[in-house]
Parts: sequence; structure tokens; C-alpha cells
Amino acid sequence: MEGTDRKNKKMTQGRYANIIIDISHEKVDRTFQYKIPKELEGKIEAGMCVQIPFGAGNRLRQGYVIEVTDQAEFPDEKQKEVAGIVTGSMPVETDAIKLAAWMKENYGSTMIAALKTVLPVKQTMKHKEKKKITRLLPVEETRSVLGECIRKHQAAKARVLTELCKEPVLPYELVTGRLNVTAATLKSLQNQGVISIESENYYRNPVKLETAREAGLVLSKEQADIRDNVLSDFDQGKRKAYLIHGITGSGKTEVYLSLIEGMIRRKKQCIMLIPEIALTYQTLLRFYKRFGDRVSAMNSTLSAGEKFDQWERARKGELDVIIGPRSALFVPFPDLGLIIMDEEHENSYKSETMPRYHARETARYLAKMKKATLVLGSATPSLEAYYGAKQGSYDLFTLNKRLTGGDLATVSIIDLRQELKSGNRSIFSRKLQELMEDRLQKKEQMILFLNRRGYAGFVSCRACGYVMKCPHCDVSLSQHIGGKLVCHYCGYEMRQPEKCPTCSSPYLLGFKAGTQQIEQQLYKRFPDIRVLRMDGDTTRTKDSYQKILSSFAEGEADVLVGTQMIVKGHDFPNVTLVGVLAADLSLNDNDYRAGERTFQLLTQAAGRAGRGGKPGVAVIQTYRPDHYSIIKAASQNYEDFYEEEILYRELGSYPPAAHMMAVLVTSAREERGEKLARQLTVLAKNFLKEGKAKASVIGPAKASIGKINDIYRFVMYCKAFDYGQLTSVKDKIEQYLETLVLKEENVQFDFDPVDSL
Repeated sequence: MEGTDRKNKKMTQGRYANIIIDISHEKVDRTFQYKIPKELEGKIEAGMCVQIPFGAGNRLRQGYVIEVTDQAEFPDEKQKEVAGIVTGSMPVETDAIKLAAWMKENYGSTMIAALKTVLPVKQTMKHKEKKKITRLLPVEETRSVLGECIRKHQAAKARVLTELCKEPVLPYELVTGRLNVTAATLKSLQNQGVISIESENYYRNPVKLETAREAGLVLSKEQADIRDNVLSDFDQGKRKAYLIHGITGSGKTEVYLSLIEGMIRRKKQCIMLIPEIALTYQTLLRFYKRFGDRVSAMNSTLSAGEKFDQWERARKGELDVIIGPRSALFVPFPDLGLIIMDEEHENSYKSETMPRYHARETARYLAKMKKATLVLGSATPSLEAYYGAKQGSYDLFTLNKRLTGGDLATVSIIDLRQELKSGNRSIFSRKLQELMEDRLQKKEQMILFLNRRGYAGFVSCRACGYVMKCPHCDVSLSQHIGGKLVCHYCGYEMRQPEKCPTCSSPYLLGFKAGTQQIEQQLYKRFPDIRVLRMDGDTTRTKDSYQKILSSFAEGEADVLVGTQMIVKGHDFPNVTLVGVLAADLSLNDNDYRAGERTFQLLTQAAGRAGRGGKPGVAVIQTYRPDHYSIIKAASQNYEDFYEEEILYRELGSYPPAAHMMAVLVTSAREERGEKLARQLTVLAKNFLKEGKAKASVIGPAKASIGKINDIYRFVMYCKAFDYGQLTSVKDKIEQYLETLVLKEENVQFDFDPVDSL
């Protein structure tokens, strides 16, 4: 009989393990109890990966021990036994198990998927070893042995002893490599008592920096007040969450450094979250100069050995600071005191796979669990964070002055409709070309940013700027193969017209431009220009981000061309011009967050210019110069943007004014997927109606990408003011799914999605 679901507990003698099976299927997303055999008693702990017999055929499966208990659920004779401990697997910390359980409940995931998420390092690795050879005899005695080796024609031994007469200690690799001496020869000398061979473990260090330590800068009054308030609260036992809203270049990073310094003095460890791997190099360099080798990184570019070593260093308390994207949140610090989430508005903090957790909310739960402080920071906070600050969930601090004392970049909005009318069909407006020419003459640097996020082929009129939108939803229609325009929210479809419905222009086209095209145009317009390109194609290899950014920082290029990764948190003092080539690409994304995302990207982009004391200029090219997101971004007025945007969210009951849950149904058969999506929609509507909840259900409709790898995708949305109502709907759907036999269908949940599914 299967070792079982937790029911009808009985007290018996013995020790038992409650185990979650490593099978990604909802039907087994519960613990099963197994008896711990005599030979493993005292050796199995919560968090271990073990092998257990599972199913009628007793096939060996892996699973994680959630709990070790003396409470038996069934008599011993009906309990199966743990088969063994999986050697080489990484144990899961008890706190990580609690965190995984919370993620499962709040984000609609299987427990095993949540456990694997909080365990980014999957296997233990062998430590790297450094070997050395030490001379044991005095020099005269060593020379005597050397003479004997020469007489006996033992050339290899003679080579080693000759070098040891010069130096008492030699690296093992030098002897076996350059001197061409075998391990057997060295073993023979060791047995003779002439040498000793010693080994010591060392950590693989992903931080390849050699730099002198630097003291921190003197903080401004604004900065010092933030530091003092946060640390004072901590010393008084107040574990709070804070939001720092600071304009670009206002010195948020220096505040972070000062806070971390304070936490280190208090013997606490710190997690520094950054949104992109591309930011790691600059952040690491700055932190390494301040704190030395007790700073490290954790991200997907590290080798398995490097990840394991940083995990071990953190677990043993040998690190003070870990820097990385959202996965760094799960590094097992024993005495965590501070979590900092820089550029908290970034969408990359939201996981795209189950569990679809958001680092912001997960960090908040982790901070509460660890009795740590949470600090969020951004020049353009997410509406969720700023709304939370307005509601009192976060203490709000502001930084309104640039550290350099200079002003924010001067921003110009260029109407591409007028450029077209005047005969300019180039990617670059006339003003941008003039400014680029000027910067090349002055030996100043430029960043050209293609706002390509959400590119799905939206259709707009090049003459008047009109965008084809859904008549039922305030989102743009997406261009599909065959001349079809589709709304990814309600499923509305129409044929693409031949002419603009507003001005009858034939220039009704999808916008298509790429970074390679921009690079080519730059060489065509400025033959001697030096260009670095940073996009998905140029950053595939390890350390590619670091190499490109360090090259640009050292002045090896005149212009850096790229997508959003180049406008996030980078600080290049010689950059005085930023060009945004197509602001409309995110503005016309089929998503209620399109306005917010556009404002954030444009503001962040403009903030890259003029950070070194020289005046900065930003040029925003757009077909929609009158859109509030673009106007507010040009003035870099976050408060005004927030007040206008939050009104739209409240009117439409969108986050953060309300909560939203997306239910994604996938199937290899279109009709089966659509049928299940409709069944779940009816179930959700009936459940909410019975509970008289103030909630609504939208859909189902085809997902934004209706088919991926021959798998059909359907989505429905639930909106409610109470988050708990959505988790109740999720629970109801999961219960219903347990009654079905699903062979090809799969269901995923996404709470407060940051992208349309």
C-alpha cells in the first residue's frame, strides 16, 4: 500500500518521513509517509533528497523530506521504507521549505516546483583543490639525494630536487606541468621522506576583480536621513519595509552601500537584488571596492561549481553580501538582516515559469520570516509599490537631487509623423543626427535605445500615428500571419484594412526595426563611428555583459546600441546623449501596463545622460507625442504620471487597485484545451457568484501567442479587490482538476501578471 496522504493519524513507535514526490503532477502534489529503516535512523533530516519506492510497481523515485516525525499515519506493516539518501544532492533548508509552501499557496504551483525554485543549486560539487610540494630536508641533505638521483639517471626526480634546492615550496601544477614530472615520481619522493604533498580546498570565485578598497562617499543630508532612519528602526526591533523613490543619479546605490555597511557592523548578512545580469559587473565592482572579497554574485552565468561554492560560503557565514537577480533571494544566509531590491519596478523580478512568483512579495515574506529589513528602490517605482506606500505598506523616502549637482537631461520629443512628411525616412530624426554629429566631434559617448519590448507587430499609420485597437478593450490589436489583427484579451478579430481608417493613408504598417539594422545605419551615416551592440545575440556567452559594458566604460566605443538591458542602472559619466528610437513599441503593447512600462523605460533611458557633470540630452522619437506617458517621461515627473495612471487602473479594476489572476490552459489538441478553459471559466463564475464576491471573470480567449511548439494556449482572467478571493478560486479549480483525467491538458496560474499570457 502506498505510503499515504495525511489522514487518520495514529501514534505508534518509530520514526517516519513525510515526503513530497518529485513528480510534476497535481495528483501527487501532497506528502506521503515512509518509514525510516534502522540503518538510516538519525541520518535523515528535513530537506534531504531521498529515494523511495512509489506506485504499484514500487518504482524508485526521488523526493524531498518535508518533515521527520514520530507520528505514524498507518501501522508499520503497511508503511513502505525509504530506500536511501540521494548522494550529492543539495539539502533544502527548513526556512526554504516554509518559503516554498508559501509560494505554492500564493502563486498556484506544485510543491515540488516551489522546492526546486528555492534550491537554485541542485547538487553538491567537489571543492577545488590547490596542491603544493614542500621540501622536508635541509638544503645540503636534499643536494645529496639529488646527486644520487643523477648517478642513477633518475632525471625526473633530479628536476624536482633541483628546483626545491632553490625554493622550499613549489606549486603542484608547476611540477607536473612545466617540469613534466608524474604523480608516481612525486609519490616515490614522498615515501622517501624527501617531500610532502599537501592539498587545501579553495572556493571558485566568480568575482574576477582586482581593485583597491575605497571608503564610502560622504552622504548628503537626504541620503544620511534614510540610512539613519532605517538602521534606527532596526536597532529598535522594528522590521519594516521601505521604498526609496530617487531620481536617476540621486545616489540610491550609495544609500544601499551605507545600509549594508551598517548591517555588516551588526554582524548581519545582506542580499542585493538587481533586475538584470547585465548590471552585475558595475554593481559588483562598486561593492567589491567597498567590502572586498566578502561580496559575491549568484546568477545563471555561473558554472555549477561556482554556484555551489557561493552557496556554501553564504551558508557558512563567510559572505556578507550576495548580488544577483531574483534567484539570489534564495541564498541560505544564516543571519539575514537586509534585503535590497534595486530597480524594483522591473518586470524581470516576476518569474515566467511555475511558480510565477514576484520577487518583491516573496522578499517581503522572506524578510518577515527571517526578521530582516526590506528596502525597495527605483527612480520609477512600480504602481504596486508606490500604491503600497500611499496605503502605508511601505515607509516612503525620496531623493530629489543628483549627486553631481547637475540637472536631469534635457528631453526633446520628436514627432515621427512630421519627419515622414518632410521626407525623412531614416531611423534617425534630423535632430538626433545633428546631436550625434556634435557628440562625435566632442569625443562624448551616446546610447541608442530601441524600445523593443512586447514587439508583436502592432499596426499603426505612419502618416497620422493612428494605432489599430480593439473596440472592446483598450489595447492594440496584434498583427498575425495572413493579414489578421487579433485582440489577445477578448479574442476579437478583424482583417487588416488596406488604408488608415482615420486619414486613408496607405502607410498602415507594422513597425519592424532591430538593433542590427540600427548598427548598419550608423556605419552608413558615420563611417568612422565605433559601435558596440548589446542584445540577445551579443550576450549569449559567459562574461559577455561584462566585456561589452567595461569596453564602453573605458571609451572603446562612441555609441552603445541595444534594447532595454542598456538603460537599467548603468552609470557612464561620458554619456551625454541618449536616443530612444521608437517609443511606441512598448506604448502599443497589448497590455494594461503599456503606459506604465513606457514611462519607466523612457525615464530610465533619459536618466543615462549627463551623469558625469556634463549636460545631458535625451531624444524621444515617437508617433504619439501627445500621449501622457511620453509627456510625463519627458518632464520626468513621476508623481503626475502616477496620479493619472492610477485613475485608469481604478476605473478598470486593474492592479494595484484590484488583483488579477490569469488561468492558462494548454493542450496539444485545440478543441480539448478550449473545452477545459470554458469549463474552468464557468466554474470560476459560479463560485464567485455563490460567494457574492465583488469580482469578475473575463474570457476565455486564445492566449497572446495562441500556439507554441504545437501546444494550443487559452487564457481567462479573474479580477477581485480581495486577493484571498482569487486564491479561493485557484483552490476550487485545483479541486475540480483532481476529479478529471487529464492526459494532454495543463493548467497554470499567474497572479497579478506583468505580461499578457
